[in-house]
Amino acid sequence: MTTLDPQSHTETVRRTSAAGPGRSPALEFASAWDYAPAPESVKVEIAKVYGHFINGAFTQPDGGPARTMATINPATEAELAQFARGDAADVDAAVKAAREAQPKWAALPAKERGKYLFRIARRMQERARELAVLETMDNGKPIKESRDVDIPLAAAHFFYHAGWADKLQYAFAGRTPEPVGVCGQIIPWNFPLLMAAWKLAPALACGNTCVLKPAETTPLTALRLAEICAEVGLPEGVVNIVTGDGEAGEALVKHPGIDKIAFTGSTEVGKRIARATAGTGKKLTLELGGKSPNIIFEDASLDQAIEGVVAGIYFNQGHVCCAGSRLLVQESIADEVTKRLTHRLQTLRVGDPLDKNTDVGAINSRPQLDTINNYLGRAREEGLQCHSPSTSALPKNGYWCKPCFFTGVQQSHTLSREEVFGPVLAVQTFRTPEEAISRANNSPYGLAAGVWTDKGSKIFEVAGQLKAGIVWLNTYNRFDPASPFGGYKESGFGREGGMQGLRGYVRLDGGAK
Repeated sequence: MTTLDPQSHTETVRRTSAAGPGRSPALEFASAWDYAPAPESVKVEIAKVYGHFINGAFTQPDGGPARTMATINPATEAELAQFARGDAADVDAAVKAAREAQPKWAALPAKERGKYLFRIARRMQERARELAVLETMDNGKPIKESRDVDIPLAAAHFFYHAGWADKLQYAFAGRTPEPVGVCGQIIPWNFPLLMAAWKLAPALACGNTCVLKPAETTPLTALRLAEICAEVGLPEGVVNIVTGDGEAGEALVKHPGIDKIAFTGSTEVGKRIARATAGTGKKLTLELGGKSPNIIFEDASLDQAIEGVVAGIYFNQGHVCCAGSRLLVQESIADEVTKRLTHRLQTLRVGDPLDKNTDVGAINSRPQLDTINNYLGRAREEGLQCHSPSTSALPKNGYWCKPCFFTGVQQSHTLSREEVFGPVLAVQTFRTPEEAISRANNSPYGLAAGVWTDKGSKIFEVAGQLKAGIVWLNTYNRFDPASPFGGYKESGFGREGGMQGLRGYVRLDGGAK
């Protein structure tokens, strides 16, 4: 059946046919046309077992199965590789290597440090397609997200901070910046390589050495980055990577040889890290959870706003700490926005993340999918109305969640207060700008927000009153290495990126760490 939507002027075709040769099970959805499969053709070699990267070399995991873990492809549930389960001894070895390397790295002429970062960025570009495929296989996000956003941004962060290496005196005018020392860095699974770049690039530019602990479900691109560090000749011990679960992370946080902890992850874990580091003299930056609002006013360009909403929550499966998971819509356009958003969800393609036609990939892990399903169940129990694409059954293997949104949401509902971290949107309405601001700020989080309006004066008036670390205006989820990122309240403190992000990796005028 072919129809022409009078609002979007987009011809749509509803396909309910059985899957053809080489296709995934057919989904019933409306799309601009009938897509043939477009699987990524790049083949990536993955070792059966990976050890830690310490002092410029990979270790051999010992202790048998008890000291290794498996990383799983969330789209197929197939094992990709085994990797070492780090413990306190592994962390200690990495910290010692970093401590020994730090004075030499800091003494290196700043331009030379910058050259190393530049070489890493160039090598990441050269291996970009490989990194994108590996990221998608390990994480579950669509290949077009890894290929077009994550990997280019990761390289851009190394390029950007390479330029700062010999200009730190201009970042802190009139003061003398010195490296902190050895930095312990713990990153999440939602942007594995990009988060590694956010942490490593500014630390190295400022003369620090690092021990990085990737998430236990997505270690592969961090380990491939270790290969790149070795390829470009980065001095031994400057970057060390210890894989594992919470045991390795806890050992890193508590190690007395660490001078700075940088953590991106859940608010609950961030609070525990803050308690563990209190009184130790360690510097600390935290980038934690969020429940970020997207505010659409009646004078906004609705087509543009709907695309921003979709990009902010669905294209990344909602696996972004700053995902626009709350949509605040002015009452006069609420019905129209709901209609357009429903239509747009019909066009989203859920399936194989390595297919370049896929819009929504797999959920990263079974526990995360269980968490999302729990929130969906609670939303239905609370009487909220669910809107989702009229798709048939999702693939049998893998971890999948249909993109959806709920209407009838009030501030008392769980969906408006707690972070789901999935492709789930809570829609609320408001009448006046003051009410929109009040609802947006009525949250323990304060990471990001979006404002959609054609009136420039309203943009700045509203944005200035939102309690969020970053506010996007008539766009959403746009990142740049030169722009600082971070939150307020339970979304953490400190900034990453930009000149402001350098502050967490230096001591000024010989001051306390």
